[in-house]
Parts: sequence; structure tokens; C-alpha cells
Amino acid sequence: MKLHVFVHDKPVATLESTDGFRHVMSYHPDALPEQFVSLLMPVRTESYAYPDLHPIFRMNLPEGFLLSILQEQLGPQVGASPLNLLSVVGRNAIGRVKVAAPGADPTQPPVPFELTGILRGDNSEAAFVDLVRRYAVSGVSGVVPKFLSPNALTEYGKGTLATDRYIIKGGTARFPGVALNEHLCMEVSRQADIPTAMTEVSEDGQALVVHRFDLEEDGVTRRGMEDLCSLLSLRPEEKYQSTWERVVGRIKDVVGVPAQQNAALSQLADLLLLTYALRNADCHTKNIALLYSSRESIALAPVYDMLTISVYDDYAKNPPGMPVEGRSTWMPGKALERFLQTRCGVMPTQTRERVERICDAIVHVTPQVVEATNRYPGFHETGKRMLHAWNTGMNSLRLQRTWSLPSLDVAITQARFSDVIPAVPTPQEKVGRSPLLGKR
Repeated sequence: MKLHVFVHDKPVATLESTDGFRHVMSYHPDALPEQFVSLLMPVRTESYAYPDLHPIFRMNLPEGFLLSILQEQLGPQVGASPLNLLSVVGRNAIGRVKVAAPGADPTQPPVPFELTGILRGDNSEAAFVDLVRRYAVSGVSGVVPKFLSPNALTEYGKGTLATDRYIIKGGTARFPGVALNEHLCMEVSRQADIPTAMTEVSEDGQALVVHRFDLEEDGVTRRGMEDLCSLLSLRPEEKYQSTWERVVGRIKDVVGVPAQQNAALSQLADLLLLTYALRNADCHTKNIALLYSSRESIALAPVYDMLTISVYDDYAKNPPGMPVEGRSTWMPGKALERFLQTRCGVMPTQTRERVERICDAIVHVTPQVVEATNRYPGFHETGKRMLHAWNTGMNSLRLQRTWSLPSLDVAITQARFSDVIPAVPTPQEKVGRSPLLGKR
């Protein structure tokens, strides 16, 4: 099978596989240097051959829930190999690179998206699954089902929004209140003056609308985007198999302009601190990305997919998604301060200022969490757990005994929130073990 690769809707390369395993991408003879498909694949005459799909293209395939839906629905029609699925979802990719089958228009989505119900409040889990079954999706990372809306008019509140620049994310029974959870965590990031993707929540609190952040200032041209999973040549299922040190190392490898490198590492330091403060155990290499207009203009992407995932039972006992100085613990101590200084160039006095700024933002957003628990009954338990987690998270960033950081004890008491009930993870099914066998 052969596909065409586009940069800014201009054909620049072909991608093909003759055996379903080895994949080859070849630039067209007239491809310009600035039309590179990936930071790891500059324009050249020699083809790029990989034993399986190239990292930049694997990045644009969905994972987990969405991947299984695509394989089930599209497999009988187009096949279920990575290249077959890419032929369907490649036109909905994040960033400036698109992939399409011969003869297909890369500027047009495979099918129109009807999302009125999602934003208006008619977004039950069954309705969301039905949308995903009917329409193609894109490989955006994370534990929450999501897809891109390339071209639809959607009613939202009192107005009408063209949703060709949004990512719609829906909740499931496994993650009650996840849309509000993420929105409020992103609000903390915004209040802390950290570059953050804009978010909105549907009227019933069940769906999240994320403003796409891969746009140039003109609001039309797409910037290139590659997550660190792709840049580290990891498979999507290996997204946790890295370290913050490796992330820093790869950023230094590909961001050549010193000022931009320093800015990216400074922003990464804020992201790391925010991860600890908000107890986000799901911050991995697919949730960190670089945006670029050219090799001379590269920046760290704004914060996205930030949520207090540890409030859900299946994640409650998880350590941070990636270790720092070999430590996978929520109490990093001096290791965190050393990492920020030696790897990101953030001095101890600057670390304290950043910690205080994040803690102040948490205090500022806390009333919004309390208000949401009163407005949305299904969010009450999640919101309560979030404040307890944030309270513990802020305390874990007390890297020196002399630091005086705020507490949420009073806010939790005034909201009449009880203590958190210990987590009971969902029992894991043991594949291959008959239920007729006696228990050991």
C-alpha cells in the first residue's frame, strides 16, 4: 500500500510498505528543505526505512479505546494494519503533516463530524461511542477518549462555534467527572502563568472542548508538532519507558537555538512541578511535545492532558509517570531541586518562586472546584478527592523546611468534604485462567 505525505497540504513524500512490516518514506525530488516531515527526518535523496511505521506516523494513530473501535469498524473495509488505518485518520492529524491515500484531498476529512449533541449536553457514553464508531478519529494521546472535529458548526451555549479548531473529549464511567477534572487542572496551569491550551466544558460538565494549539498566529497555518514519544523513537505503548533526563536530552538535541532551548527547558520545569502539585500520575512522553514553524523556530507545546488522574481508583497508587534521578516517588526531595538546576538551568531561588506561583494558583482555583461539586453531583466525589490530592501535592513541593506554602485544610473543612476512602482498584481479569478452577 502506498500513501502520500503532505506538509501544509503540499505533497512532499510517499510512504509505502510491501510486506506490512518494513515501511519506507521517500521525499519527492522537488521537496524543499523546510518541508521536512519530522525533526528526525530532514529532506534528503535517500529514503527513510523503518522496520515498522515511522515514529511521526505512529504518533498520529489512536491508542487503546479508539484504536480498537477503528480496527473493529474499518478492518473489514480497508484492513487493520497501521498503514491501512493511517490512510483513514491521516488527514485528521495534529500538526502540519497529513497522510492520504492516492487521489484523496488532504484538506477534506474522510467524513463530516456531527457534534451538536456533545456540546449541547446530549453526550451520554453510548452517544459518544456511537460518534466514534461512525466517524474517523485522530491519534491524540491520553486516557480519555477524544477526537478531532475538522469541519462542523456546533451549537454551544448561546452562540455558534465552528469546531474545525477544537479537540472534543468525552468521559466514561471509569473516569467520572474527568472533563471538569482536566478543565480545572488546566485552569491552575493558566493561573500560574504557564503556557496552557485553552479549554471549555459542556453545559452538563461531561465533555471537554480543547482549543487546538498547533496554529500559527494567522489562525490558519498549522505548525509542526511532535511528541517526545515520537522524538525518542518509542512505540506508543512504551510512552512510560523514559525518564525526565531523557526528555531533556532529546530537547537539547533537536532545539539548536540557545534562547529557544533555554525557554523550552524553563517551561518543562514548570510542567514537572505542576505534575507533582496536581498529582498527575499520567504525565508521559506523549503528553510532552514540541511545536515548530521551522528548525530555527521550535518551542515546547503548551500544557495539555493535565489532570489529577490519581483521584481515580485504578491510578490512586501509581507513582509519577516518569522518574527523576531514578526516583519514582511523590516525595522527590532534593532530587527534584537538583534536576531542575542541573538539567533545566533553574536555580533554587527560582524553583521556590515557581512552586509558590503554582500553589497560589491552586488556592485561587479551589473555590471553582467546590462550586463544581455543588453544581454537578456526579463530580462531587472526584472534586473532593482532587482537593485532598492538591493539598498533599503542594506539601510534597516543600523542598526546604523553611518554605512556607499554603494549605487547603480550611477550604476542605468549609466545604464539608470527608476524608478520601481508600482506593479499590478494578480487579484485573486473568487471561487464560478458567473460572472453574479453585482459588489458590
